[in-house]
Amino acid sequence: MEAISKNFFLYLSNNKLLDRFAKRFGKRFGADKIVGGETFSQAIPLIQQLNHEGLQVTVDHLGEFVNCEAEARDRAQECIRCIQSIANHQLNSEVSLKLTSLGLDINRELVIENMETILEEAEKRGVTVTIDMEDSSRCEATLEIYKELKDKYENLGTVVQSYLYRSDKDLDELDACKPYLRLVKGAYKESGKVAFPDKESVDKNLKHLIKKNLLNGHYTAIASHDDAIVDYTKKLVEEHDIPNERFEFQMLYGMRNQMQKDLLKEGYNVRVYMPYGEDWYGYFMRRLAERPANIAFAIKGIFCK
Repeated sequence: MEAISKNFFLYLSNNKLLDRFAKRFGKRFGADKIVGGETFSQAIPLIQQLNHEGLQVTVDHLGEFVNCEAEARDRAQECIRCIQSIANHQLNSEVSLKLTSLGLDINRELVIENMETILEEAEKRGVTVTIDMEDSSRCEATLEIYKELKDKYENLGTVVQSYLYRSDKDLDELDACKPYLRLVKGAYKESGKVAFPDKESVDKNLKHLIKKNLLNGHYTAIASHDDAIVDYTKKLVEEHDIPNERFEFQMLYGMRNQMQKDLLKEGYNVRVYMPYGEDWYGYFMRRLAERPANIAFAIKGIFCK
């Protein structure tokens, strides 16, 4: 039943008609509970409140699969404005972005140009940037671009997804970069040829990747709402005397709020992933696919003001 639910919401995430409908009626379906606003300025007070509570943040301007060079350049400028606002408001926040929003599907040179412009500003302002991972067809290109840019810019991270068979080898190939990695399960619909078909295998691989990257000595963000993954990480770092400064837990804005607070009280670093922007629909559907309990947000949004 869980697999059927996941496939259903992943299918909906790519429906253009529902995307247009959602942009009109998004708040009624609970989008405002997991998205920081339509603009970064709307997200600023929310970030300030999270920072006040002791939580760090990473923000993501929603939107992907850009096929127009002008739009890709506009997206890059939005990232730059976001970085400037983070610095000007002294927010404890990083920036996450998707390469498809910067022109990955157009040409590689455009992506590199946009990323270098963004990273120059981020370096100047002391802001870290993380390249989000997308579906498996774009994984190789994303990691190659990350490795190229990591040679020039220290303040750069990326994401590895445990549901892909290739991820263990990817960690080996990234090792020389001394990477800052966010480790996640993965939220795209993939073929059994490239991805583990069952949750048990995905979870087992995520634990393996967490242990491997931490023992390799690299900063690791464990991005999971799963109690078992969080407990595993706690035991692992205690067993190997890994200091809290070498890792953090990451969770989505609006989800597992009590767990975030509990982890903070226990002395762990916690970062909240806060998306903003109008193109929230695909993101929202993938969150529902990841965790059926998230459907409650949508139901509450329909029936509650």
